[in-house]
Amino acid sequence: MKGPGIAPILRMPNGIMNVFEINPLVDPRWDGLAATHARGSVFHSRGWIEALHRTYGYTPVALTSSAPGEDLKNAILFCRVESWLTGRRLVSLPFSDHCDPLVDRFEDLKLFEAALDQQIRDRRMRYAEIRPHSSFLNPGEFFHSHGSFCFHELDLSPGADALFRGFHKDSTQRRIRKAEREGLQVEEGRSDSLRDQFYQLLLLTRRRHGLPPQPRAWFGNLIDCLGESLTIRVASKDGQPAAAILTLRFGETVTYKYGCSDPQYSNLGATQLLFWRTIQESCSKGMKRFDLGRSDSDNPGLVTFKDRWGAERLTLTYLRHPMPRDSIRGRGWGAPMMRFFCAHAPDRLLSGAGDLFYRHVG
Repeated sequence: MKGPGIAPILRMPNGIMNVFEINPLVDPRWDGLAATHARGSVFHSRGWIEALHRTYGYTPVALTSSAPGEDLKNAILFCRVESWLTGRRLVSLPFSDHCDPLVDRFEDLKLFEAALDQQIRDRRMRYAEIRPHSSFLNPGEFFHSHGSFCFHELDLSPGADALFRGFHKDSTQRRIRKAEREGLQVEEGRSDSLRDQFYQLLLLTRRRHGLPPQPRAWFGNLIDCLGESLTIRVASKDGQPAAAILTLRFGETVTYKYGCSDPQYSNLGATQLLFWRTIQESCSKGMKRFDLGRSDSDNPGLVTFKDRWGAERLTLTYLRHPMPRDSIRGRGWGAPMMRFFCAHAPDRLLSGAGDLFYRHVG
């Protein structure tokens, strides 16, 4: 892929503004925009983008009106996904709960819409999908709504003690205290041992959900690419892993991305203890927000779990152009055949299924 000095992909007739395509992995301006823009998140970070590229082979691209040599003042980030199963498309971004356009002006957004429309037609893509966090981008004549999710975010500014008092007394406070009474041990970091414990719990959890696990290489690449911005926390009872979570840190936000557990320890409050330790540490480091991630609207158990931390519940609406007539979505794997396979396949075969299929459903 060409670097930041490529020609415009869309040239306006009046010559006032053009749209350029850049590679965020090689353009030296990218980190500055991602870190300073008000809508920047960990999903805009070079580490997250590099992990997607290494694991799934997706090509990262960003559209901008900033010419080579100028400061990068705006961009919409995508990955090109090319799959014989789900088709050729642009996604912003695969396996990311949200990824706002880093755009402030409405006229810039309209310019990018024209460039996207041209790219879709020239490259014969099925669609472009954007997963906005803010309401800056809404369904309209160009983008169409394609699925809504619940999203929770906890304001950390009151401090850990005040936040604890706002947790649900039975489902959250008491479970944290029970985990402490039971003597659960929490270890955190990025070691091979913690990654292995996390992945074994992930296998158990994905079996219960009737889904294959994400590729093991994905988590290794996340650790390599994000470094100290990533933390795995594992809670154990008498040396046996009971629950684990993986969080990401970017700017003043800590993001919960993955969680898993062993059901035989479900009554010990291990997951609640891990969230509480994350909140305590985040507050002590001056973090301002705890992004609890998206939840399917038809998963009331997970939505309620996040509600009980006192987090604000919002709606994420994913957008597409054009709206495809058909869609292959990951939740289709919940069909009886897939559930049967996940329940009975050996660990190695189940893990291999994730390696094979996930690159098609980003």
